[in-house]
Amino acid sequence: MQYIRLGHSGLEVSRLCLGTMNMGTPDWKPWIFDEKQSEPIIAHALDNGVNFIDLADFYSAGVGEEVVGRIVKRLARREDLVITTKVGYGTRTGINASGHSRKHIMDSIDASLKRLNMDYVDVFMLHYFDVNTPVEETMSAMNDIVRSGKARYIGVSTMLTGQLAKILMVCERNGWVKPINMQLQLNCAYREEEREMIPFCRDQGLGVSVFSPLARGLLTGDVQSTRNQTDFFTQQMYSDEASYQIALSVQRVAHARGVSNAQIAQAWVANHSGVDCMLVGADTTAQFDSALAALGTQLEADELYELERNYTPCDVINDYTAGKRILRSARAAQERFTLTEALA
Repeated sequence: MQYIRLGHSGLEVSRLCLGTMNMGTPDWKPWIFDEKQSEPIIAHALDNGVNFIDLADFYSAGVGEEVVGRIVKRLARREDLVITTKVGYGTRTGINASGHSRKHIMDSIDASLKRLNMDYVDVFMLHYFDVNTPVEETMSAMNDIVRSGKARYIGVSTMLTGQLAKILMVCERNGWVKPINMQLQLNCAYREEEREMIPFCRDQGLGVSVFSPLARGLLTGDVQSTRNQTDFFTQQMYSDEASYQIALSVQRVAHARGVSNAQIAQAWVANHSGVDCMLVGADTTAQFDSALAALGTQLEADELYELERNYTPCDVINDYTAGKRILRSARAAQERFTLTEALA
């Protein structure tokens, strides 16, 4: 396993981070593993040097934290692990049950620690940027959580570069602790974060951890998985022609190498100059091994060209564009610029 310091902090984490959205209870979503199914995957990751585990209170409406908390307590020493969890979406419906108000943040850290059966988390993360709560209120609460010892560091996920800039500015102005990590989506079929967010994180000293390196399974060639047949986000994000052509390019490179599609797609992410850690949401130990092999897979120039030649700009994927994205195909002309009038 390779390790890296996360951003400008002294925290050392494995370059593979175990994602746990698929662990908890199938009562939440049909593709979720229960505790018995999850334990071998966590054990395999730990045996192979992973010390970085990513959770969120939202996963399985809190059951994910309970399940993973029990498993890691059986398998590892707490002080050897870097545990992160997120706040934002919440575990139930109701007023003040989501978002980044001071009330919800304070309630959520206590609830997460209780479910995890831990005294602290290493990184407490904002799951998104809450546009309805003053950023001063949010970051003051996050600062207090670190000062109280309930979290060692704070992090952020899935937001616009300007929103991250607001967070850093208010922290600087008030002398509050700053985020050490940005968790974002990046893969061969979605690269919009290369434009601003990744360079900004590098400039400001934040670590970058990446989720969905396989584009929710598209780049493995397995679009018929239970998750992709029941999760409408996959269709919304990756059902356009450009994504399909990129998936074919991944397949060509993998075939030429004699390795799996997943290993090639993950190698592209793992070796990206702007990426520190890659999240692995494995359903099997073999899937984890693919990511481990990707760390040592150096792509050649012609392979990179094949993987990247079909990429075209697209609408940003985040919580604010859900249900509004336009797929990457030609957009219909407005009446003034129809082909007939343009040629007249």
